Amino acid sequence: MEVKELKVNKTLPYDASLLRVNFSLSQINEIAASISQRSTVSGTNEVAWALKALMLTDLTTLAGDDTAANVRRLVVRACLPFEPQLFDKFFEPTLLPDIHCAAVCVYPARVADAYKTLQQYGKLDDISIAAVATGFPTGQYDLQTRLQEINHAILAGATEIDIVINRPLALGGDWVGVYNEVVLMRNACGTRAHLKTILAVGELGSMENVYKASMVCMLAGADFIKTSTGKEAVNATLPVGLVMIFAIQEFRRRTGQIVGLKPAGGVRTVRDAIAWMTLVKETLGMHWLQSELFRFGASGLLDDIEKVVRNGVAKLEKA
Repeated sequence: MEVKELKVNKTLPYDASLLRVNFSLSQINEIAASISQRSTVSGTNEVAWALKALMLTDLTTLAGDDTAANVRRLVVRACLPFEPQLFDKFFEPTLLPDIHCAAVCVYPARVADAYKTLQQYGKLDDISIAAVATGFPTGQYDLQTRLQEINHAILAGATEIDIVINRPLALGGDWVGVYNEVVLMRNACGTRAHLKTILAVGELGSMENVYKASMVCMLAGADFIKTSTGKEAVNATLPVGLVMIFAIQEFRRRTGQIVGLKPAGGVRTVRDAIAWMTLVKETLGMHWLQSELFRFGASGLLDDIEKVVRNGVAKLEKA
């Protein structure tokens, strides 16, 4: 299997000055609530935002009973979420090939199944294969085992690796230790795969730790920082997203390096997705709403996208 060379972020020297931070939690919650209130859309605008969310989604299955068959169904749905004739009256035909998910996200053992189906549908260049790795979701495994898992997933066809950081190191304040591990994971990916670092924000204890974990991962060479595994009690929330965006902005200002954002866990409806896209648009800018810089990690979001789009098209037909 051919492994292509990708453009990836560089590892930068550890810099403790980037970890100095002090937040007003009430102010963060207030800003997030204000943005959420401004994120309501309807009619054709809702259909357009729903399709945008679709094209930013890593369609995910991370269940213990995943098989080759249900991974194939997932991939087919990512490739062809709607029948093309649904849009015949309202869309330029040239836009239809772009209406698909950004990636599929699976366990390393299921990467080969995803690769085979994408190959059959001619979508290997359009839809990425993301694999969770490094002892997902806990990360409580020997370091060498975690690094080997990255290599296994890439050799099977993964072009993106979603790793989990070592939360015990983070909770103990050993940020150098977190940095060193993520550097090794960046090196294991090399230019063969983009690296997304999962912070597991619901287990970090404070917004300050979320900010510090974001900075450490970006210094280590992450291409994306990701909120959650989806397995924690608390996953992606707008206030957490705002803190991670503050880190992305400051990191770019200090280093010139651009890092993407991936909320995962808890983004289930188009309304949820629009709130996140509004947050990104108003802080990082509209240009950030592309799959190279922003993703949703979701398993159920596509169900609501399909409902919103079909209802919207039906209303257009009646009108």
